[in-house]
Amino acid sequence: MYDNILLPTDGSDGTDRIAAHAIHIARQNDATLHILHVVDTSVLPLDAHSQSFYDQMEAAGRSSVVEIRDRAIDAGVHAVDSLHRGTPYRTILDYAEENDIDLIVLGTHGRGGVRRALLGSVAERVVRLSEAPVLTVRTLPLGE
Repeated sequence: MYDNILLPTDGSDGTDRIAAHAIHIARQNDATLHILHVVDTSVLPLDAHSQSFYDQMEAAGRSSVVEIRDRAIDAGVHAVDSLHRGTPYRTILDYAEENDIDLIVLGTHGRGGVRRALLGSVAERVVRLSEAPVLTVRTLPLGE
């Protein structure tokens, strides 16, 4: 049913839980797992002063995707990792389209109301705008 599954990750708490779902689905479908980290360049303008900040974010992102890639490979799943700079939701959608992604598995913090409106929601935008099905996984179980 699925040939290419996308797991966008920001490396935050709960990533293990999301990765476990994505790896399981990829293994069940003999699918390739694409692990993507997007360094959010909408936070600061790209200039000489922000370059070191973005380099640090890139290094942390690289570590996160490599860790998940290695877990997937250990589970017998073909996995590829990628790191991009841009606006997270837009970069996720572009990557999905360019790589024929059949399913996107991404985390949600379960925020609602004012907090979500003020902070924005990558997951909410991806769900609304994606042509591929999207499976959202809470980063923490209910009650935590």
